[in-house]
This record gives sequence, C-alpha cells and structure tokens, in this order.
Amino acid sequence: MELQQLRYVVAVAETGGFTRAAERCLVVQSALSHQIGKLEKELGARLFERTSRRVRLTAAGEAFLPAARQALEATERARAEVAAATGEIRGRLTLGAIASVTAVDVPGLMRAYHDTYPQVTMGLMDGASETLVAGVREGTLDLAFLGVQPSFRTDGPGVESRTLVVDPHVAVAAPDHPLADTGGGSPVPLSRLVDETFVDFPAGLAARAQTDEAFAAAGLRREVAFEAKGLDFLADLVRGGLGVALLPSRLVPRLPGLAVVPVRDGPVREERLVWSRTRRSPAAAAFLETVPLGIGGDGSRLHGEE
Repeated sequence: MELQQLRYVVAVAETGGFTRAAERCLVVQSALSHQIGKLEKELGARLFERTSRRVRLTAAGEAFLPAARQALEATERARAEVAAATGEIRGRLTLGAIASVTAVDVPGLMRAYHDTYPQVTMGLMDGASETLVAGVREGTLDLAFLGVQPSFRTDGPGVESRTLVVDPHVAVAAPDHPLADTGGGSPVPLSRLVDETFVDFPAGLAARAQTDEAFAAAGLRREVAFEAKGLDFLADLVRGGLGVALLPSRLVPRLPGLAVVPVRDGPVREERLVWSRTRRSPAAAAFLETVPLGIGGDGSRLHGEE
C-alpha cells in the first residue's frame, strides 16, 4: 500500500469522479485508475462503485476513507515536525472564522503569518460557529475564531479555547422606529423590548442562541417574525422597518443607517479562539503565537498566563 494510492482514493471520494480526481492529482486518469485497482486487489475489496453516470464509495470504501485521510495527515505532520526540528515551518494551515469576527483582523494575521512562514500553505473557511468548532474537533481545521453565547461549550477532549472579547448586544432599529427616540440615553431594560417584532438569525445557531438565552433567563418571551442567515440581509430587514434586532455592539459600526439603543442586562457574545490540543502542528503552533494577547472571559491571558 502506497501513500500515492491513498491520495488517489481521497481525491476520487472528494471530487466524485476519476477524471476530476486525476486532474487534481496531476496524473492521467488511466494511471490513477490502475493504482486504485491495484490497491483494491491488495485489500480484497472494491472501494468504489463505478457506473457510467457516477462514482460512489462502497461500504468498504466508507470504512477505508477515514483511515486513509488519517494516514496522509500523519505523514504530512511527520514531515512538518522534521522541518520544524531544523528550524523550518512548513505544511498546511487551515483556519476557520465566523464572517462577523471583530476581535482580530483575520486577513491581517494571515498576511503577517505568510510573510514570516511563506512555505506554509494556508486555507480559510467561514461558517457558523457550530460547524467551525466541529471542524477543529474532527481535525479538518487547525484553529477557528467563533462568536458564541457564554454557555456554549468549546472545551472538550482534545480541544482548547480562549475568550478574546466579551461583547454586549445593543438594539438596532430603523431610524424612524419609535425605539430610535431612546437612542443615546440610558440603556433600556430587556423587558422594554419584549413586545417588539424581532428580526434574528435562524433558530439553532449560536448567533440566535445569544438572544434566546438572555430572554429566557429574564423570564421573557419575544416574537421572531423574520429570520436571516446573513448579517447584511438581517440589517436590510431592520432598515426596512420589519422589526428590531439585538446585535453585538462591535458589529454595529459595520451597519450604517440603523438607530442604536443600548440595552441593560441583555445578551452578550463571546468571541473565542479554539484549537486542537492533540493535533497541533508546528504551523498551527506558530500561528497561535501571532494572535494578539487578550484577556479571556475567565481573566486568563491568551498566551503565557500570568
């Protein structure tokens, strides 16, 4: 069994076809097909079902694929460790980040990191916090920047995290909304907002849970009449007068044309950095050192606790 054969299997599984896999691996299709056939003969099982219309994994292929990925990952990690021992950081670094992260300048960090470690190939994935932390746990992401409610569990087997920013929410409304008249004054209590029609993120997301949990803790119920996945679209709905929203205060400067009202005892968002404790590559360890020191929600420092 050869590493190249494992790479071919993973490529076919991820691209869904032998032609696309060969293009990705920069080989002719016949060579790729021959090597996979040779591997199947050695294993005594077919890894793929091939028809004229599609290619899909067999039960044996489903069982083989995770082990193949782990073997390739271990090989790359071994190469990176050897390079690091000689003072060279190389390999691949895959980051995750919510689109609305404010605690750090992710592109700026990536640019500075690339300038220092040009032999590291970098990738960035955006998505919901739940998806990103799962990626760190599963090993598809090295690190991720999240935005979650305080009760959200990010520590666990093989995962570490630090809170970078704790950000209180503010209410936002259309400029002609009656609530706008209270803007700039004393914070309004959460109970003042309970009868408003709300625009919010879809249920089940951490971005929505931040507000849901605050109302539940206060023993209040609210109506969410409109949901939007994207922050810009949500802001458009609020500007259009369809309802009000509660958003982290550090996000509001990105959303012009909204009246802003401070809220007392309202929701908060914690921006956290999470990383793998057990799969921390030299490239990931080096990136952690580029993240600015910050005070966590527990009072500890991001690096070098004092």
